[in-house]
Amino acid sequence: MLDDVYYVSEETYRIWTQRAVPEPNDLILAREAPAGNVAIIKDGQTVCLGQRTVHLRPNSEIVDPDFLCYLLLSPVHQALLLSAETGATAKHVNMKDIRKLPLMYLPELDTQRRIGSILSAYDDLIENNRRRIELLERAARLLYKEWFVHFRFPGHEHVKIVDGVPEGWIKTTAYEAMEILSGGTPKTSVPEYWEGDIPFYTPKDSSDSVYVYETEKKLTEEGLRNCNSKLYPKDTVFITARGTVGKINLAQVPMAMNQSCYALVARSPLNQYFLYFALVHGVQQFKSRASGSVFDAIVRDTFKLIPFAVPNDWLVNAFTSYVEPLLRQIENLSTQNQKLKLARDLLLPRLMNGEIAI
Repeated sequence: MLDDVYYVSEETYRIWTQRAVPEPNDLILAREAPAGNVAIIKDGQTVCLGQRTVHLRPNSEIVDPDFLCYLLLSPVHQALLLSAETGATAKHVNMKDIRKLPLMYLPELDTQRRIGSILSAYDDLIENNRRRIELLERAARLLYKEWFVHFRFPGHEHVKIVDGVPEGWIKTTAYEAMEILSGGTPKTSVPEYWEGDIPFYTPKDSSDSVYVYETEKKLTEEGLRNCNSKLYPKDTVFITARGTVGKINLAQVPMAMNQSCYALVARSPLNQYFLYFALVHGVQQFKSRASGSVFDAIVRDTFKLIPFAVPNDWLVNAFTSYVEPLLRQIENLSTQNQKLKLARDLLLPRLMNGEIAI
């Protein structure tokens, strides 16, 4: 599926599509970052290919486009594509290797279509859930902005504005409004610390959605004991402080965390949900105050420079009563997508080597 993409102007689109205009059912294969990734263009999508991508137009008399997309994503064909990767820093796939790539399994066209429709049904459900998540997140963010930025909360007509905030609110800093906790990394040279069951959050794991569930690396219990991070509970707010600065997530499950992030815990009367949406709205202030000579970075003193308004506990609780059901729906949809992806990824290689007859 094509998501999380950049956009270009009409003029750029015309220039970049002079040789060929991508059409529905065409494929896009990434030569880099990540090499070997494949997506199919769906009806209604207008696509401009960037550099280091390859435009593939399937011969519909021989191969079904959906089938070909999943075939190229299957473990066997990914291994064939990436076995010839070159490049010391950024791995990439050469055009000559793409052109000579053998298709190891090509059943009759009707069978291809049935296989393609089975696998694409999973991705259609995943995409539908992703869009629902976006709408739920947007609703919660708009409510936060309406109540706590524009001050149009229930009963606002009867509340005076004093020193720039509603009467009864407390003007403070982000440093005072939350606990700021650090992480750490156990020695990577000790194999007993790694490949366990404890998710280990780093900036690479940050998500554009509310929740983060999966992490690239996991610790063992021994690794956690030899790490400067504790096991942070569900709904801890993580903010990335180095490299990719200012990405914010809620932990969907208990996680440890490396030293390039902070774990944030709201002080009363605030709670984790209010804190998350407040930080998402104000993240640009963190980015603008980030410091560092090589990489921009957020340090503990950065939080002292960020103004923070703390509403009364009644309003925080009222906001929470609205957004908590939205977050539970987001969490459920995220869990559904994780299960759908797992089922699809287990089914894909078995369909693509003929193990399961269709």
